[in-house]
Amino acid sequence: MKIGIIGYGNLGRGIECAIKQNADMELAAVFTRRNPSDVKILTEGVPVYPVDEIEKMEGKLDVVVLCGGSATDLPRQTPVYAKYFNVIDSFDTHARIPEHFEQVDAAAKEGGHVALISCGWDPGMFSLNRLYANAILPEGNDYTFWGKGVSQGHSDAIRRVEGVKDGKQYTIPVEEALKEVRSGSNPQLSTRQKHIRECFVVPEEGADLAKIEETIKNMPNYFADYDTTVHFISEDELKRDHSGIPHGGFVFRTGVTGWDKENKHVIEYSLKLDSNPEFTASVLLAFARAVNRLHQEGQTGCKTVFDIAPAYLSPKSGEELRKHLL
Repeated sequence: MKIGIIGYGNLGRGIECAIKQNADMELAAVFTRRNPSDVKILTEGVPVYPVDEIEKMEGKLDVVVLCGGSATDLPRQTPVYAKYFNVIDSFDTHARIPEHFEQVDAAAKEGGHVALISCGWDPGMFSLNRLYANAILPEGNDYTFWGKGVSQGHSDAIRRVEGVKDGKQYTIPVEEALKEVRSGSNPQLSTRQKHIRECFVVPEEGADLAKIEETIKNMPNYFADYDTTVHFISEDELKRDHSGIPHGGFVFRTGVTGWDKENKHVIEYSLKLDSNPEFTASVLLAFARAVNRLHQEGQTGCKTVFDIAPAYLSPKSGEELRKHLL
């Protein structure tokens, strides 16, 4: 499979690294909005092109992985490029997924291609586990916890506060809430009861620390609904102790079975990730394999992870899967 990458940030580099671990794939081209001569990739001999020239590669790439952001990049890019290529993205603005699907579906069908949206670990792997668990335990409750991990959106929000030079925010599940869910007691949990937020802030010299802390803790949509702790640290401490992008989380389904619902069950799926973008990239490439197979079968249009048979994700044959994994 010849893979193209649009956007060479954390996720794009993750895709490049993951291709190295998939023997049936090769990186064919990288496309960037930056000056291509300023973009140094890891794979020798692979060209870097301006993204404006991507249409020249039509017919030469099996799947193009879009590595832009969900706020402004993917809603515009995915429908455009789905006309020319099989594409996959990690669009994660949950409320806008139906709208994004409709736009990408029309473009992919117009171009005769397959597009897969909202792929990664949430939405993506977490979504699949919610679906499986709901189907198996129709009477029950869903719980999703995120963390411990770096929230890039919340970290950006911290950095926008007046007097803040740099900062990082961690989302952390409340341990007591996890214990309650695992007990099968079906607790009703508020936003504040499920997660806490921990902030590490590098202030500007002479900044009002009390004002920064108050502004962060009362920020609507980000911190006001959570128990939030703010730590002030040096720039060196931030680089030394908080340079990574770890993440993870838990998906639970608690339910009952039996004629009188006398038996409880808890389904739990968890992830502990050293690198959020590198794991997301690995998920994207598995589903890129499925996108290529669907296109070879003559399918077109937009898909989600719900539409992909598990066998399509693996490079192994059906015989190998039945022998070793079933």
